[in-house]
Amino acid sequence: MDRVPSRPPAGELTMGELSARSGVRPSALRFYESEGLIHSRRTSGNQRRYRRDTLRRVAVIRTAQAVGLSLAAIREAFAELPQGRTPTRKDWARLAESWQPELDARIRRLRALRRRLTECIGCGCLSLEHCALSNPEDVLSRQGPGARRLA
Repeated sequence: MDRVPSRPPAGELTMGELSARSGVRPSALRFYESEGLIHSRRTSGNQRRYRRDTLRRVAVIRTAQAVGLSLAAIREAFAELPQGRTPTRKDWARLAESWQPELDARIRRLRALRRRLTECIGCGCLSLEHCALSNPEDVLSRQGPGARRLA
């Protein structure tokens, strides 16, 4: 008699279903799980089953990563969220607000970097070693190798 593959209980997704619905590769989902960002239960056959609210959590992870937030920052924010229900619009608003200072600081750093790049390229020499504006008399070489102005 042929065995019919068992379907997960209502409200649960298989790894493949979560991957297809979220657009995230299974390897990334396993990584998120190993980092404690999402959770699954194991079947008797050791297959992962995810609650449907995991779709929303994965969407939040991807959005946070897209704006450059670290997994540590995402994990810290998720620690504030309830495990037993889907994150709500209010939860998302609270997360987004908590990330504003970090995002604002990142924007300031990127704008400063853009200005410095424009100034450096604007002089035409394209060499920090000889640039009279950014590195007169190669003073930065005394601080050792590596980028000094970009940090």
